[in-house]
Amino acid sequence: MTRIASQLDEHFNQQLRQWLPGVEVLSLPRGLPCGLPADIEVLLAAPHADFRNAPVPPAGWPFGLRFVQLVTSGLDYFPRWLFQDLPVASARGSTAESIAEFALAAIFAAAKQLPQVWIERAEHWQQRPLASVAGSTLGLFGFGSIARELAPKAQALGMQVLALRRSAQPFEVPGVEAVADLQELFARADHLLLAVPLTEQTRGIIDADVLAAAKPGLHLINIARGALIDQPALLQALDTGRIALASLDVADPEPLPEGHPFYRHPGIRLSPHTSANSPRVYLNIARLLGRNLQRWGDGLPLENPVEIQRGY
Repeated sequence: MTRIASQLDEHFNQQLRQWLPGVEVLSLPRGLPCGLPADIEVLLAAPHADFRNAPVPPAGWPFGLRFVQLVTSGLDYFPRWLFQDLPVASARGSTAESIAEFALAAIFAAAKQLPQVWIERAEHWQQRPLASVAGSTLGLFGFGSIARELAPKAQALGMQVLALRRSAQPFEVPGVEAVADLQELFARADHLLLAVPLTEQTRGIIDADVLAAAKPGLHLINIARGALIDQPALLQALDTGRIALASLDVADPEPLPEGHPFYRHPGIRLSPHTSANSPRVYLNIARLLGRNLQRWGDGLPLENPVEIQRGY
């Protein structure tokens, strides 16, 4: 019987035991994994500040582990040494459906002025002009699993979809138009989703120059990482009206400290990094773990192998 240590909560671990019969699951607290039994073969690793900020591995690392399965697609929640001694797989793609749905909800909320359009008193009974989703343009910065999930949904609603990614390969979704650079993407989009990993190349990439190129009234959506955006520059772009609305499911740092201007700015809709939080995501992670256990047993490469040099 394969034994794994899971840093997700006990409710998930109980489900995991049902979903993966023949696998024994040891519930492990979040944080730096210390003193794992020698017969634990796989660590299901979850983010935690004590883990992320640990400068060196715990004594005895990597114990008897064969590989590490992350529960996130991003690597920035984990220390560099985690990727040096063992194969590591990310959870890339597990959250795509849920996050794409969240992005669509943000688009509809912006276009239809939700929840402001709801009224509670008779004197508020007055029609107001609303925007149309059909005929608008969606910009996608990055074309990984989330963008591939979102693009056909947006097209089905009558949106034009533009995208920019590092690879020169054709987009996997027919009808998606490539743009030359970030300035063009910002200049043409009505709604723009940030869906790239945080790397040294993308940190702070949405800066004052990029925001200045935005189509007036742009709705910016960030479900990736807060550090992609120069936050003071975003506040200035909102104050000048260049950006009409920013729907932010992520920030830098998380949580933002009490009194941060993002909490009270009328042009910001802030949510607590929750766009991926759905039961289907946990089922997807369990299925991915099951496939990687099978692949490891068959001597095959892991699905979603991490290449730390590229940042994902």
